[in-house]
Amino acid sequence: MKKHLYYVLIAVLIPIFISGCIVPSTGKTDVGVRTKKIALWGKKGVQETYYPPGRIYYHILPIINDWHTLDTKRQNLVMVSNPETGDRKSRDDLLFKTIDGNDISLDVIISYKINPKMAWKIIQDVAIDDDTLREKIVRTIARSKARDIFGELTTEEFYVADKREEQSQRAKEKLQEILGPMHIIVEKVRTQDYSFNKEYEKAIEDKKIADQLAQKFKSAQRATEEEYKRKLEEAKGEINKMIAHADGEYLKAKIEADVYYEQQQLISEAIRAEGIAQAKGIREMNAALAGAGGETLVKLKIAEAIQGKKIILLPISEGGMNLKTTDINRLINTMGVKSLAPKPQPETAE
Repeated sequence: MKKHLYYVLIAVLIPIFISGCIVPSTGKTDVGVRTKKIALWGKKGVQETYYPPGRIYYHILPIINDWHTLDTKRQNLVMVSNPETGDRKSRDDLLFKTIDGNDISLDVIISYKINPKMAWKIIQDVAIDDDTLREKIVRTIARSKARDIFGELTTEEFYVADKREEQSQRAKEKLQEILGPMHIIVEKVRTQDYSFNKEYEKAIEDKKIADQLAQKFKSAQRATEEEYKRKLEEAKGEINKMIAHADGEYLKAKIEADVYYEQQQLISEAIRAEGIAQAKGIREMNAALAGAGGETLVKLKIAEAIQGKKIILLPISEGGMNLKTTDINRLINTMGVKSLAPKPQPETAE
């Protein structure tokens, strides 16, 4: 009886299957998840496994099973102001305020993918298809947390690429904390264009121009300071050169003076030695003259001195010439004139 009922059931299901049901399959990057609505055998509900990409599964009957697929390749959630490049046909960038109160719009791209081994868990607890997962889960959470995290920056910090990149990394980590338990892997959070309201952008532009002018003046000032430093160094070089020259001349003069002093000292020592020698000779001569032969030697020297000299004897007796009152020079002159007078010739008889 049971066997008969089984055949009847098959006979009923096969026409239904052939007439309008699609055979379960997976695309090149899809994984499949099977949900048993009727459990002829095994457990009813979502099956805790996944079906690999690129296959057709004939053994899964559509009538008694639900079939869902999820894409495993990287997904990019593009939320930008330009409708032609974003996910939506309207402006879709993030609008929020900076921490210092200025309105800003920011283009953000979220890259994510699912864990294929846990696709059944996503189907069971999170979303039954890619669109629901993207729009209801990833998009909602990503927009909210990105606003919070990028809103921590000041207006000025938005102009610093490193600051934006730092917040992008923080946004990735925060989204992973939230989406990770849902078996969604956040790979990257990127920022693109950003803009402030028109009035503030005008103020920023004016500030940039003022900063550029200030920088220009600072550069000119630095150039002037560098030129002054260069000229100062040149002047120092000239002064050092003059000092070196003066030091050289001083050392040259000092060396010459030292040489001259040494020469004069040597000369003085030679003169002193010569004087000492002469004094010693005189002392020895005096000593010799003071002896027995000294008188004889004096007489000899006197004789040598008056040799060839004309000698005049003058009477100096008591009745004669007084040397104390006689003008000797006049007397010598008188006697010299007489000696030069011609002698008288004897007269001859005529």
